[in-house]
Formats: sequence, C-alpha cells, structure tokens
Amino acid sequence: MNNSIRTTNKTVLATFTVVSLLVLASCSSIRSGSNELKEEMVDPIPDTGFIEHSGGQKVKRADMPFQKVWIAPDFEKNAYQELLVAPVNTEYMLKMDWLHQVSSATWVSNVKEDIKELAKYFHDRVVQEFRQDLNHRFQVLQRPEQSRQRALHLELALIEIDPSTPVLHALTWASPVPGPGTAMGVANKRTVAFEGRLRDLKTGKVVATFADHDMADAGPLDLTRLTWYGPAKGVMDRWAEQFVELANKKPNEVVTDPTAFTLMPFEVPTVTEMQMKVQDAL
Repeated sequence: MNNSIRTTNKTVLATFTVVSLLVLASCSSIRSGSNELKEEMVDPIPDTGFIEHSGGQKVKRADMPFQKVWIAPDFEKNAYQELLVAPVNTEYMLKMDWLHQVSSATWVSNVKEDIKELAKYFHDRVVQEFRQDLNHRFQVLQRPEQSRQRALHLELALIEIDPSTPVLHALTWASPVPGPGTAMGVANKRTVAFEGRLRDLKTGKVVATFADHDMADAGPLDLTRLTWYGPAKGVMDRWAEQFVELANKKPNEVVTDPTAFTLMPFEVPTVTEMQMKVQDAL
C-alpha cells in the first residue's frame, strides 16, 4: 500500500515538474521575443478625424516609440519653453464598435463614466510627468493666459480600448499546457490607442502629430485589474513618460518602447530549485 502511494506521488511530482518546466520555457521564449511580438501583433490604427487632416504623411520613425509621427519641417522644439496640456478628447472612444453591441444601458452608462475618468487620468499623468521632469524642459501652464513665452499646446485623444476578459485571461495563462495557453493568452491581448497633436499655442498651427496603438501588459493571473479597461492605465503611464523623454530627446538619441510583456510578476523558482524540491518530496 505504501509503495503504491509512493509510486503515485512520484508520478504526480514528476508530471508537475515536466509541466512546470514547459511553462517556464514557454514564458522565457515569449519574454525574449516580446518586442518583436508587439510589432507583429499590434497594427497601427487608421487615422481618425483627430489627426487625419492635420500635418503631412505619418510614418514610423526608428528613433521614436510611436507607430505614426509627423513633424513640420520648420518646427524647432527648442524655441518653446512652455506647455499647455488640453483635456483629453474621448469623442472617438464613444464610437467603439463593441460599446454599441452591449445590451445593458446601465453598464454602458458606467463605461462612459469610466471613459471620463480614464481621460482625466491620462491628462493628469502627462501633466505630472512634465512637472516632475528633472530637466524642467517645459513650464506647464494651467490656462492659456498664463503664457509669457513661446508655448506648445498638447492635444490628446483616446481612440479605443479593447475590453479585457479577465477570467479568460487568467484561465488561459493558468493552463497547464503551455502551447494553447500561451497562444490564447497572447491572442487575448488588451490594446489601447491614442492620437496627439502639437500646436503653437499662439498661432494655432499644428507642428506635429503622432499616434500609437499599444499592447497592455499581459501578466498572468493579474486579478487585481478586473475592469473592462484592464491595465490600460499602465499604457497611459508609459506614454506620459515617453512624452517627457521625447521633449528632452537630443537629435541623435533614440526613445524606444520597453518590453511589451511582464510575464512573471511573481517569483518563479529556478529549474535547479524546482528539482531539489521534487527530490526532497520524494
């Protein structure tokens, strides 16, 4: 009887070890190629009316993190010392297809309130990052009439947020078979998109436009973010930081995107540690 139980325990532990190693290998492969995955899986969104008729052709620049950028040939950012950040536009968020397919009026109303809150969050994070900039690149204005020097007007629009499906997200990453679980987890990516314009505050001339469609952090079992918009705020935080980096960017510097995924927010034992634990249990 004891031998039978011991044999069963060995089989279970061995199986657990193999599965765990496969999961770790799968996670490692995705982590190492995460930037390439983002580039392949997150397509630029079509221009909306927010920037469609502003500026010239928008292209991907190797020295900037955004998917589409246009800068006026005569724009000289060093000529500006002040910045006014406009309230974030949510007009295009309210046109998202999935929002109009929801039957619950109460839930739609709640989503619209969330959109307002997200817009305020994005605005406030951008302002905060510029105010905390150690280089003090721009003096941040609260109102246009405060301007005493040449100022830029930063206008942002949230375009879309793909709704997250947190339960499916958790289950797919928890899958004991790394192949299907990994594929489904990546396919269940949560994306966020914005567009932006920079104007000369005095003349109103558009001097730059930019847009990005980014993948939200795809951490496994991330049950602290059980909302329809998932970890979208994390993407907004990253954009706000990148705006400041671009403001301080020197001509030959490159501002890049960080790794697209955080796959292991908890401590994972090494292979050796796992083997030792199995041996101890046996």
